[in-house]
Amino acid sequence: MDIRIEEGWKKALSHEWEEPYFKELTAFVGERYRNARIYPPGSRIFAAFDECPFNNVKVVILGQDPYHGPGQANGLCFSVNPGVAMPPSLINIFKEIQSDTGAPMPDNGDLSRWASQGVLLLNATLTVEEHRAGSHQGKGWETFTDHVISTLSQQRDNLVFILWGSYAKSKSALIDHQRHMVLTSPHPSPLSAHRGFFGNHHFSTANAYLASHGRTPIIW
Repeated sequence: MDIRIEEGWKKALSHEWEEPYFKELTAFVGERYRNARIYPPGSRIFAAFDECPFNNVKVVILGQDPYHGPGQANGLCFSVNPGVAMPPSLINIFKEIQSDTGAPMPDNGDLSRWASQGVLLLNATLTVEEHRAGSHQGKGWETFTDHVISTLSQQRDNLVFILWGSYAKSKSALIDHQRHMVLTSPHPSPLSAHRGFFGNHHFSTANAYLASHGRTPIIW
């Protein structure tokens, strides 16, 4: 199967493309794009990979589902395009960055600037139907993205995995903790941010780890 994705990822994940689950997944996703309003736009399904090549990854931030409101999802977890109102969780992320690093609140929520520096902004499920949160869960995306996490853990060294909330934390078992840094906290959602997301210092901690391994820190 010829998947349009950054060449480094295409090679690293080559065993997935012909797996029965992936063929079933692509058939399902194709049918839903033809018959329903699906986010992100089809050209942006693999945006997280295209904007952060496999060999450039330094940090992985894991989300669960794309945004399901019109115009929000752009293929990068937590991110929205310029001109789109920032969702509450993203606002809380920027508040923690400001508190942690002193960086000012940005004027938009486009996180492609992180991706270009080596931050893989990975949702566990890469597509969703409009106004139906979780509608594409259990269709095969999680099998694929679990393999992404495992492949990074096995083939790369000294990455930072940032896992917010119980769902993301459940992926910790896929990661070699001796080989990588794993940071966990409650989710930045307004429902849980005050239970330990605020004050987690994940952004400065990640940068200190990268610097200690001779890698350029992220400009958050």
